[in-house]
Amino acid sequence: MASIEDVYDVIVVGSGGGLVGAYAAASRGLRTLVIEKTDRVGGTTAYSGSGLWYPGSAPMRRAGLDESIEDARTYLRDTVDDESREPLQEAYLRAGVRLIDELEQNPWFQSFEHLPVPDYYPAVAGSSPTGHTIFPPKVSVAELGEHARLVRACLPTQRWGHDEGPVLSGGRALIGRTLAAFLETGHGSLRLDTALESLVVEDGRVVGVEAVSDGERVTFRATGGVILAAGGFERNRELREKYQPVPERGSEWTHGAPGNTGDALQAGIAVGAATDLLDAAWFTPGLVWPDGLPLFHTGTRGGIWVNAAGERFVNETRPYDQAGREIVRLHATSGVSHIPAHWIVDQRQLDRDSFGGPYDEPVRPEWFESGALKKADTLEELAQLIDVPLDALRKTVEEYNGYAHTGVDEQFHRGETPWDQMAQYVLGFPALPQLNHPAPPPTNDWPNPILPPLDTPPYYVATIIPADIGTKGGLKIDEHARVLRPDGGPIEGLYAAGNTAAAMTGRVYPGAGAPIGSSVAFSYLAVLDIADAKN
Repeated sequence: MASIEDVYDVIVVGSGGGLVGAYAAASRGLRTLVIEKTDRVGGTTAYSGSGLWYPGSAPMRRAGLDESIEDARTYLRDTVDDESREPLQEAYLRAGVRLIDELEQNPWFQSFEHLPVPDYYPAVAGSSPTGHTIFPPKVSVAELGEHARLVRACLPTQRWGHDEGPVLSGGRALIGRTLAAFLETGHGSLRLDTALESLVVEDGRVVGVEAVSDGERVTFRATGGVILAAGGFERNRELREKYQPVPERGSEWTHGAPGNTGDALQAGIAVGAATDLLDAAWFTPGLVWPDGLPLFHTGTRGGIWVNAAGERFVNETRPYDQAGREIVRLHATSGVSHIPAHWIVDQRQLDRDSFGGPYDEPVRPEWFESGALKKADTLEELAQLIDVPLDALRKTVEEYNGYAHTGVDEQFHRGETPWDQMAQYVLGFPALPQLNHPAPPPTNDWPNPILPPLDTPPYYVATIIPADIGTKGGLKIDEHARVLRPDGGPIEGLYAAGNTAAAMTGRVYPGAGAPIGSSVAFSYLAVLDIADAKN
């Protein structure tokens, strides 16, 4: 029998977006425990820019955007195009507005701000060229105090040891602020190095969790509910090979946090939960760096991507999820290898934008020493270097250069959408938002400034592979974030959010901040349901 110290009103498994739900519970006086498998809080959210796709929220109104929530609803429904998910979408839209109003009453959250990030499907009714994405304010390490050391480092720091400086931004800012607010309620507890093993079920209701904490098996009970918000299963090679059409190295090519091995998913399945979208992920193009692993890439400003046939196959600046999914789709269905794809640039582009570093510095030697970037003096040499047919490659380059001179990419329409144009000016080549590299404006020497010709040898080639920012399939939930059985009924006491739950956006990615926005919103909705039941 658990001791009284082990009994809580709410248990949240995972410390990414679900931490906001934990704060919402603790701020209502509910005794709340967060268990985190690793030694840092934040999960994949800490790696992100922490956008929240929240149409109609207060920051949108403060920005002077007189938008209609109905337009956003139409856009979301039409992009997802799945009536079964509409109740989830409606709940999400309501929750985002209400949650931000609630958070901004706490000084730790100050004022979120809207930044213009276009929606990803401009041709769909209700799409906005300025987007619906809001961001948390930065916060200094000094202001966070001891809480700062608990926040997961950003991905470049974990990979290469970059100095993160005295300020937390993006996802780290959201996590740092939320952690401080959560612990200062006086009703929140955090257990690091505590991994979920299974759920405790009594009379058909989930009443707690069994976990391993610092090597010791422990049981925590929850009188209100358990919220599973522990990310996806992107780091679990066995599950990825079982469910997903990705290469065998898919589990190594992810940007998901190290602890995301599907523990919560499997615990839910073990107590009878239904699942959905297990073959899906938030795919992105990944630029392979000198350490042999990819980094999330967006904002291509020059050059072209070609497949094993030496042909272009996508608008290289298309929104990252769309581009990543297209690589996976074509590799599986076209009969031509697209993994890896080859990113070709010329000397002019390299001189202008560098590669894998600040724009005013030369290319670092390790790019060439590792083979992550290779050089060819001619197209003939380039074709041999990447093992593609010379005639096809020459034709591809000639066609592309023709588009560069007219300013119209007749094949893939690069540079024509609000996203294309924003990504080039803001994100740059390659995009490393975590390091805040300033991007010089694209060249205006050509009709389409982000379609410069590829005609100044020598040529250089890097590798693009399908990375991801997490799996997006998981436990089926309803509009209260309650986990459902195959018959559609809820499993009492069990909730899910984030990538532990099947995405309310289905297989699409409608706009920046939809993944984290969902994680935060549905963990909040879970708390509202628990709190209502207790009152």
